[in-house]
Amino acid sequence: MILQFKRLLSAFLTFGFLALANTNACAEQGLFWKVESPTGKTNYLFGTMHTDDNRVTNFSPAVDNALASVDEFMMETLAPNDRSVFMMPDGDLKNMLTESELDKVYALAEFHVMHRDAATHMKPWLLAVVFDSPKPLTPFAQDNLLMTKSEDLGKEVIGIEDTKEHFGVMDSFSRDEQLTMLRAVLKRSPEQKERDFESLMAAYLAGDSNKVAALDEKITGGMLPPALWAKMRSKLLDERNVVMAQRITEEAKNKSVFVAVGASHLAGKGGLIARLKDAGYKLSPIN
Repeated sequence: MILQFKRLLSAFLTFGFLALANTNACAEQGLFWKVESPTGKTNYLFGTMHTDDNRVTNFSPAVDNALASVDEFMMETLAPNDRSVFMMPDGDLKNMLTESELDKVYALAEFHVMHRDAATHMKPWLLAVVFDSPKPLTPFAQDNLLMTKSEDLGKEVIGIEDTKEHFGVMDSFSRDEQLTMLRAVLKRSPEQKERDFESLMAAYLAGDSNKVAALDEKITGGMLPPALWAKMRSKLLDERNVVMAQRITEEAKNKSVFVAVGASHLAGKGGLIARLKDAGYKLSPIN
């Protein structure tokens, strides 16, 4: 049960079927940044990919050294104390999906080591995220590993958003909109998912945020009605980036911080790189 809970935590941190990316891509490339504040404190910004794939969980010494040097670790959100946030307060997918769709839900639940009853009562948007992700081999995605490393170093660990805020973004979508997201994922074959994941992984490992953006516009944007995709992109990135930047700069006034957020939040005119620069911070990429 604990293992499944940590897998779900990694899933909801994803906040998208794959790795949502800002289509207003920034010319500057990089996933790991040194962030110098106007007061002279050194901070770090790290773009993550919410997966336990060992191609992204073997961190370089530069990451370890940066973690050791700061006062505080910030991630998108901490694990919720109440696991009911994963579930629909009312409703059952057995009454919302066709028999054929339910068969696919049951098959994917088995693949992801999930009880059928849990799957049919889970929020449709979250189930879509889980089902469109590779099967986790461990509970330790990048975000969780960085958090654990920080705790081992005795660092304070905080969430940029609280659980209510974090879940509230996707919970604000109507039941019909969430079912549209789930049905889009149920139509995808394992081969499509694997191919798309590997394409995104290659772009991530190359540190190419422009490529990630183009891929996501093609993959995730292509699965959904244009109006729903535009709404998701606005709510998941544009609106959250404003709040994230404000809270990061507030924390960085008196502390040195290491910030780990999905790579999608970094690039673009409204991304964290641009917003931190506008706030007077000097950013330089770390190889």
